[in-house]
Amino acid sequence: MDVALIGATGFIGSHILDELIRRDHQVTALVRHPDRVPQHANVTATQVDVRDVDTLTGLLAPREAAISAFSADKGEGFYDSMVAGAKSIITAAKKAQLKRLLVVGGAGSLETTPGGTQLLEEPSFPENWLGGAKGTREFLYMLREQPDLDWTFLCPAQVIQPGERTGKFRLGGDQLLTDDQGNSAISLQDYAVAMVDELEDPKHSRQRFSVAY
Repeated sequence: MDVALIGATGFIGSHILDELIRRDHQVTALVRHPDRVPQHANVTATQVDVRDVDTLTGLLAPREAAISAFSADKGEGFYDSMVAGAKSIITAAKKAQLKRLLVVGGAGSLETTPGGTQLLEEPSFPENWLGGAKGTREFLYMLREQPDLDWTFLCPAQVIQPGERTGKFRLGGDQLLTDDQGNSAISLQDYAVAMVDELEDPKHSRQRFSVAY
């Protein structure tokens, strides 16, 4: 497929890029620093500021789908920057009449009890992660208000870090997935597998879903 990947050099986005390359997709990597994108015959690196809606629209329009691994620069105003970026991406996707938009979500908005408290509302949730978690949650809320956009939002487990690409994991919905010991984890590599699986074989149109071991 011809896919645009927003944030292709980020913590999660770089692993999604690896998985897309592994499966021989054509990727337009939309990033702030094109020099950081690995050189590959299937990858074209293009500099863009996601807040530039017109430029972003033009880059998304020819693609079969887009994956957003967007994250704003951390620091003061992190939440506002996340929300502004999300709004721009949604606006550009709609203007481009993009067929599908897949979005990297966060574990913070997942429920720790069915229909109850979200992970980011727990007292133990790290304060320095709160702005980003709330901004990512707002992205989901905005997507749910778009009746004419085919979107999917994939939340990782509570712990996501480098590890093995096993291809073996569980998929869930709005609740935080945990194992028998109460742990909630996924490798970056297997998160990327789950995301590209959904790209190739859509099963969660206009839905949020989650992945964990």
